Amino acid sequence: MAPPPPALPKMAAGGRRPRDGGGRCRSSLSPSLPKMAAGRRAPPLDGGPKMAGSAESELAPEQVVEALELLLRPPAGPGERDGGAEPGPENALRPETLLSNAAALEERLRRVPGWAALRGLRHAVLSRAPALAAGAAGEGDPGWATACELLALLLCLKERLAALAAAPAAAACGAGAAPPPSADTLSVAQGRSVGRALRAAVGLGLVPYLPPGVGQRPGPPATPPAPPAARGARLHATTVALAELTEHPALGSPLLTRHLGLLLAGLCLLGHGPAAHCQGVSEAERARCRETLRHVLDRVYQPLAVRELLVLQGRPKQSPPSPREETKPALVRAPAWLRRLCGQLLSERLMRPNGVQAVVRGIMEGTGGGAGAEAAAVDWRKCDTVAKILASCPQQCLSLEDYYRLVCPQILDLLHIQDKLTARQFQRVATTTALTMAKEHPQLAEKHLLQPLLAPLLRCSETAELAVEDLSAGTVLVTEAELGSCVEDVLKVYVVGNDSSSLLLGSLQSVLGVVFSLYSFAKQNVSYLRSPCQEILLWFLEKSEREESLAVLEGFAGLNSSVSALHPRCRFRAGSEGGATIAVEETISDEDEALYQKVSLEQSRVENLVELLSHCQKSGLAGDFFIRCLKALTCVAAEDEASSNSAAVPGGSLLELEQYHAAQRRKLLVLQLVATLCESVSDTVFTDIVQVEEFVAATLQRACVSPARGPGAAAETQTLAMAMGLVAAMLGGAVQLQSGDFAVLKRLVPLLEELSRTYPEPLTQELAADLRIAICTHGAFSSGTVGAAADGVLGKKPATGAQSPAGTPSGAPSPGGGQAPPQHSRGSPSAPRERSEEQSVSHEAVTAGPAPTPCTDSLAPAGLQELLVSAYDPQPPGRAAALRHLASLITQRDPEALRLQEKLLQVFLENMQHEDAFVYLSAIQGVALLSSEYPERILPVLLARYGCPVRGTEDAAATVTRMKLGEVLMRVTRALGDMVFKHREPLVQAFLRGARDPDSTLRASSLSNLGELCQRLGFQLGSIVHEVTSCLTAVAKTDPEAEVRRAAVHVVVLLLRGLSEKATEVLQDVLRDLYRLLKHVVVAEPDGATVLHAQLALEELDAVMRRVLFPPQTLEKKIVVLP
Repeated sequence: MAPPPPALPKMAAGGRRPRDGGGRCRSSLSPSLPKMAAGRRAPPLDGGPKMAGSAESELAPEQVVEALELLLRPPAGPGERDGGAEPGPENALRPETLLSNAAALEERLRRVPGWAALRGLRHAVLSRAPALAAGAAGEGDPGWATACELLALLLCLKERLAALAAAPAAAACGAGAAPPPSADTLSVAQGRSVGRALRAAVGLGLVPYLPPGVGQRPGPPATPPAPPAARGARLHATTVALAELTEHPALGSPLLTRHLGLLLAGLCLLGHGPAAHCQGVSEAERARCRETLRHVLDRVYQPLAVRELLVLQGRPKQSPPSPREETKPALVRAPAWLRRLCGQLLSERLMRPNGVQAVVRGIMEGTGGGAGAEAAAVDWRKCDTVAKILASCPQQCLSLEDYYRLVCPQILDLLHIQDKLTARQFQRVATTTALTMAKEHPQLAEKHLLQPLLAPLLRCSETAELAVEDLSAGTVLVTEAELGSCVEDVLKVYVVGNDSSSLLLGSLQSVLGVVFSLYSFAKQNVSYLRSPCQEILLWFLEKSEREESLAVLEGFAGLNSSVSALHPRCRFRAGSEGGATIAVEETISDEDEALYQKVSLEQSRVENLVELLSHCQKSGLAGDFFIRCLKALTCVAAEDEASSNSAAVPGGSLLELEQYHAAQRRKLLVLQLVATLCESVSDTVFTDIVQVEEFVAATLQRACVSPARGPGAAAETQTLAMAMGLVAAMLGGAVQLQSGDFAVLKRLVPLLEELSRTYPEPLTQELAADLRIAICTHGAFSSGTVGAAADGVLGKKPATGAQSPAGTPSGAPSPGGGQAPPQHSRGSPSAPRERSEEQSVSHEAVTAGPAPTPCTDSLAPAGLQELLVSAYDPQPPGRAAALRHLASLITQRDPEALRLQEKLLQVFLENMQHEDAFVYLSAIQGVALLSSEYPERILPVLLARYGCPVRGTEDAAATVTRMKLGEVLMRVTRALGDMVFKHREPLVQAFLRGARDPDSTLRASSLSNLGELCQRLGFQLGSIVHEVTSCLTAVAKTDPEAEVRRAAVHVVVLLLRGLSEKATEVLQDVLRDLYRLLKHVVVAEPDGATVLHAQLALEELDAVMRRVLFPPQTLEKKIVVLP
């Protein structure tokens, strides 16, 4: 005898309807409401009055539901009436309970006259399903018999509901009354009973007959309750009955939403499984199962079908379980035939209309709403997985191009999802898929993905195949919605995707002219397209090769044809929603008006180009373009010089005349562009010595080609004097030059030599000759003319400059002598800054010596003097050991060491600039210890050095030194503890100034220091919290570097974490601003790490508010002594 089936899982406590003494269900609804979809009551058990018609027509659906409840009634407990027990783990359905319930149902069907209609309908249903009839009549397997009874009753319910739905509709309700439900509608209680019956039918009739791995079930595989020869027939009978139930909405909806996976598992096994598992099932029946499988998959919600097929397919063999799944029971791996079948069915889902969205929803549903790093990482991994699936052509598709033609439009549709909860995931999947396709199959991706993406912009370019001339004036080529969607899609795929492959850059370059025209239009109007257009242009200029970027900039200015501009007859018009439309404009007949429009357009284009370049100064692109324009200006001067010696205007053919006018137009554009650049760019346009050299070379070349004559001679002379003075200033010590810098400057020697021989002005000739000698001797020899020229650029008095030779300037710093790094990133070196009041507090500490010699004192003991000498040991270990020993003397408060605190400070500060980590960390420790002992005297010096750098080293060294000083300040802050409040103002101001430094690394370091300082100040922040909040908001929203924005958001995390429950009191005025800032970062920030910091801050803020609003309840005993 087969082993008894497992007990049916317990049902929800609310899943049963209350019963009366006779076992019938009592309705829980109000008497005034309809209790049945058909509007009738169940016939009484004692044979009351019957309705007219046949016996079957008298059957009401609630009677079938009552029979289902009777069949699944749990056993009565001690002291309870029959059927009065609620389902629970101790009252689970066991074989004896199933036999008892089946006998009770048979007894009621035979003896109660009102149940004759149900008995007849049940007999008719079982006659059409012999397998169910045989199972219901058998007593050897109570579980299978109960499953057959349940399926038969559910089929009876389906037929009755279908008959009620086909009956004539009830009379319409009166005015203002709610419409009645349809006749085949089940009540809420009846729906719970039907759901319980479906779950029992699946658990008893389907699950036991599925082999291991088919239909994922946790735990060890159960022993099948039937011999192998009968399993296939029973599985077929159950599956066919369940598939028939899915045809009615009231029964199919709970079945497909809760048991779709098991139903698909049964259909897959019967239709495609091995023959050993399908004994007793004919080939015709298996073919019908295959048809039913595809019919069910086509009917259900496609993301649900995809998800269930993925569950059936199971985890790949090489995929390790996630940390949260390691504690779950192991699942048996799906067999190979089922994995292959699920892969084929999933590919078919993908190839259907809207199949891409169905696959994405099926995989991605349930992600994106979690918080924390793990949820974000899972989200990214799922997006990458889906992108790889979409980019791979399935085996069912015969042609790769057909697959791309079908899938690519759907991928573009993913970019337009409006649901805020899933939009970011869908856009991420679409972007990753597009980039993957572009890498794997560039030609097909360009044809079917990138060109449709850029179609609205390509349609109105001057190279478009569309015959714009044949269109009437006013015709809208691109609507506002289409243009806005196109620009946003380009931003998502190109900029957010951030893949600088040649295919993407080349495809984007074809529409850059139109994008730049749209950017110029948005600059002159109020439009939301300005920011995305600017980001697209800046991304291309940053990711392209430098020569290609410069050529594109020249194309924007109209100097070449490297980009396709907007069609001459197309114009932008302001849209009603803040966007723009592109329409065909009528040709202007008035020549003056046409000329005015052309000149205005060119002027606006040049101004917008310069505005765009203002965002490219850090990368050096603005400086390179400025130098290229100066070189073009040199060519213009050479052409003018040549034309002045020959005929002015050609008198040849029309083609020559046209070429002459084109050349003149280019000259005017160059002059206009150079003039606008000179007016608009700042003194930081040049970022290194090479750019300065190229700028000076272009100026000298122009002077050699065209010496100053005529009306513009004065301006040319001033420009040449400024360029040569710039070289003199660099040689005079404004910038510390290395050997490599002199190699760059030597490129100017031939030009200076030619200028010294050919230029008409004697003073300029003399200065050129002296500069050539100074460059060749690396500044070792220089005459007074070089110093005078340098002083003229730096703004000094000539007498001051003549007193100091160029080789040894009076302000030359010593290594580590307190001078700040050089302004190597400036176009024109600035004058040395005067010492501030803070620096003059310790004269010896900031005085620069001519060489890094030891700072000794004759009054010092021999041991201390030896340490001071060892602090300049060439070997890093000896130097670091000496610094450590000096720091220990400060810790021990040695009198001799404390007496020489200023000398020690100078030693530590000089060693902080050492490149060896052991040395400069030892120096940092010494400065921190010395500052904690004498904060009143040392802190102002450190703050002055941190906030007001002066020349003396390179920019990179300056940034590193200032970051080391920031570490010193933080160590002092920790050592001072609560006493740091006295120095709160200068510390916060120094870090706020550091947050505005041009170097992004220093900005991030200053913000990190600011966060730790605010965390330690706590209640002592005071009104300074407003300044801190304003700084953090500005940096997090506007800083171009992701690491700086990340640091700004991290400051908020530290602030909230340090204040804890005190945050609501200390930050009460700015708490709302901080919350809005964090929400803005989460929504709009492209950097994932910054978003993660913002989410951590929001979690910290949520925890703080929960602790404030819901304080923990503590149980205390209080003893009160009464008087």
